[in-house]
Amino acid sequence: MPVSGFALAQEAQAEPASPQATGEGSSSSTTNLDKVTVVGSRIKRAEIEGPTPVTVITADDIEKQGFSTVYDALTTLTQFTGTVQNELNQSGFTPNASFLNLRGLGPGYQLILINGRRTADYPLPYNSQSNAVNLANIPAAAIERIEVLSGGASAIYGSDAVAGVVNIVMKTNFDGDEFTLRGGTTTRGGGDSARLQWVGGKTSDNWNLTYAFEYLSREEIFASQRDFMDSYRDDPSVDPKDATATIGIRLRDRLIGTGLSSYVYPNGETAASTCARFSEFELEARGTCGYFGYPATQEIRNSDRSLSAYLYGTYDFSNGLQGFAQFSGSKSDAKIASATQFWQAPLFYDPNLDTILDSQRIFTPSEAGGLNANQTKVSERSFDIAAGLRGSMFNDRFDWEATISHARYELESSQPRFLANKVSEYFLGPQLGLDPYFNQYPVHQINMNRYFSPLTPDTFDSLITRIKTEAESEVSQASFVISGDLFELPAGPVGVAATIEGARQKYDLKADPRIRPDYAGPEPIYNLTGTGGGGERDRYALGVEFSIPVFAPLKLNLAGRYDKYDDVTDVNGAFTWSAGLEYRPVESLLLRGSYATSFRAPDMHYIFAEESGFFLPGVLDEYRCRRDGFSPTSATCKGPEYTYTMQGLRRGSTDLEEEEGKSYTAGFVWDIVDGMSVSMDYYNIKLEGAVDDINPDYLFREEAACRLGTDRAGNPVDQNSSSCQFFTGLVKRLGVDQVNDDEVDVYRSFPINQAMLKTSGIDARWRYRLDTDRAGQFNFSLGWTHVLKMEDQQFPGSDIRNIRDHKQFFNFRSRVNWEVNWERDDWTVNVNGYRWGSLPNWAETGRIGSYVIWNLAVQKEITDKATLGIAVNNVFDKLHPSDNTYNTYPFFWRAYSPIGREIFASFKYKFN
Repeated sequence: MPVSGFALAQEAQAEPASPQATGEGSSSSTTNLDKVTVVGSRIKRAEIEGPTPVTVITADDIEKQGFSTVYDALTTLTQFTGTVQNELNQSGFTPNASFLNLRGLGPGYQLILINGRRTADYPLPYNSQSNAVNLANIPAAAIERIEVLSGGASAIYGSDAVAGVVNIVMKTNFDGDEFTLRGGTTTRGGGDSARLQWVGGKTSDNWNLTYAFEYLSREEIFASQRDFMDSYRDDPSVDPKDATATIGIRLRDRLIGTGLSSYVYPNGETAASTCARFSEFELEARGTCGYFGYPATQEIRNSDRSLSAYLYGTYDFSNGLQGFAQFSGSKSDAKIASATQFWQAPLFYDPNLDTILDSQRIFTPSEAGGLNANQTKVSERSFDIAAGLRGSMFNDRFDWEATISHARYELESSQPRFLANKVSEYFLGPQLGLDPYFNQYPVHQINMNRYFSPLTPDTFDSLITRIKTEAESEVSQASFVISGDLFELPAGPVGVAATIEGARQKYDLKADPRIRPDYAGPEPIYNLTGTGGGGERDRYALGVEFSIPVFAPLKLNLAGRYDKYDDVTDVNGAFTWSAGLEYRPVESLLLRGSYATSFRAPDMHYIFAEESGFFLPGVLDEYRCRRDGFSPTSATCKGPEYTYTMQGLRRGSTDLEEEEGKSYTAGFVWDIVDGMSVSMDYYNIKLEGAVDDINPDYLFREEAACRLGTDRAGNPVDQNSSSCQFFTGLVKRLGVDQVNDDEVDVYRSFPINQAMLKTSGIDARWRYRLDTDRAGQFNFSLGWTHVLKMEDQQFPGSDIRNIRDHKQFFNFRSRVNWEVNWERDDWTVNVNGYRWGSLPNWAETGRIGSYVIWNLAVQKEITDKATLGIAVNNVFDKLHPSDNTYNTYPFFWRAYSPIGREIFASFKYKFN
């Protein structure tokens, strides 16, 4: 079967793939292919295409298309329809890691493999909740190819293979040495980078060694270096002269209220004269002292210095036995930065002003000692080591492989933050008792001169400490795989593969004790909480699969697997199975389909997370809204009096069960003419019992019903029921007084099996190879994914929504990529790009335009050994699509890159 570009055969321990396996050569010779393994099955086969579509990105693709990292290449996958937290979102919990989100189901719902084995998770949990594999620390120099199977594959690989499997195949059997030096920069400023790669190998009669080393250095980029996001005046929804900013400094008399009339200034001063004391503050239109560039002090690309190494070797014994070993390791030192720091004092009583005050104070880069003074330092170390034996038995009828491996990932971070006591004492002095009005607010005498004057960097440093976080994760595993032909049928041999696995997974996250919610020591940290946790679990698995030729054109593929979990959860064991059909009515056409069940064991941090705090903006306090006689869906309840930021406390749960999924695909691969093929596949994935934190909308809806005795529809609710005791017990309120009015003080959250997700769509690809005598060789490729439906049920009893078209759903409904590659003599030119479909506008009144990026790469062999190259990513310097309603910084959705055009030059030299 000729290759369509959706699958690439690979045999990790065999000779390099034949020309047909790489899309080269004549389709008439495909019957001469050796049997190879294809991701998604452990059975070796002569045909490249199977019942489930597979996408491949080769090392040659990464080089020709001008990508710097493995993750850069993976972001162009059409199946990557979801969005993830990234470097632009520096308020996230993992801004120095890169994650996939295939099919929009979320990071962690695709299994990441290195040479067919699991690797250690990133030590910090994504969004402080779940675990996923970081793709930023995998060196491009060591990559041979990346295979991506889309759809459920737990019957072959076990947990996590819900949306797909990504198998990163490393180089083997390399002969010679190759050096590549690459440097680049951005045309909008900042982001200089340099990369050095060395790949080599040595071979002998009975052994070989392959090695790769990579060094990458990258300069940070601050938002202030991009003129379209360096100020609140970039808000497209308002006239720049009417733009509002974060209030740089304020002091309010809360007994008067929160309006401009409540603002307090030093004697004889106004807002204008107060602003004039600070070089970065300005008097804005509404009459407050604003800091227009406050959010632009964050980084939109981290600085990074990373070094990685890879070794792989084999040794052939005289009896046909082969031993192999692999080592890969990396170290990275990065600096990341969110917006510059601020301080808000809790409500306090000042006897000199005889009132209750609140405050807000932004500390500018000038006070801190520059933009770099607020950077968090992150140090990461990881390694993955494996060794094993492989051979054959029963007269070479069956091949077997036994492997043991261990992977470990360590991380340390150091983050600058205010010491709460020191900053309070500096501005407010000691506490002098409780207020005379309510007998609950502390008494302080604010130092007006200090509060309304800029700090020196030395003074700023005296109020700062560094928060230390240490985290590590590891996985140890052993496996034995055997595969071969079981017996002959009239239509051909019955292939079989069986595997037995055992693994132990651990993680340990040690947050600075000063940011724990229960910390009562002498050095509390201002406005920062953290998450800690740690635990381990064991896993054992048995799996078997069959490839059965029913008759000449029809093949049936069956697989089943049982995974046993030994931990504190209610997972215990999970059985999954899959079935696939391949029908070839003619040599040039493959009709295929598959059905698979899948599962996902709860993430370690969902289970073992210690209590930590968080802040959630924009939560509706349904109790207060309904108490005051308003409908929870009314515009009134969306105002700041009823919808506000709430503090939560979160911890893990040992009551979790596995998430269960079902998926099926149906499609075809057609070799239209020699060199041209097209494929199209329909996919449908459903996930039930998805683990997520208890939904706050659900919690506060039920809490309101219990407190008021009726639900939204007016139906009576038993306030003394166990469920009402549960919901009201999760929410603590401040009580009723002139200031607080029974607002939520804190609520408790934990993960539960609650959500349902279902998605369906179409994947299609067209490829064409044209060989000419004079003009050279041309290769064309076009890929397309279109999401037909995306449904979810957020919590038990809620409506099932088709969120694909929901105005608050910011995943892409369609993605397209393309490539045109031309090779002639010593020249190679590659033009590639991608298109992301439309998203809702921020006002939820319509949709914005598509996002189209073009890249160009040119290479010239100047000698038999030396090659020069130039690559331009984002040739037309494309930024985010225009959305005149996007009034929240950075004024565009985080999936769009603010980097702009990047230019690279490279030099490659081969030693043979």
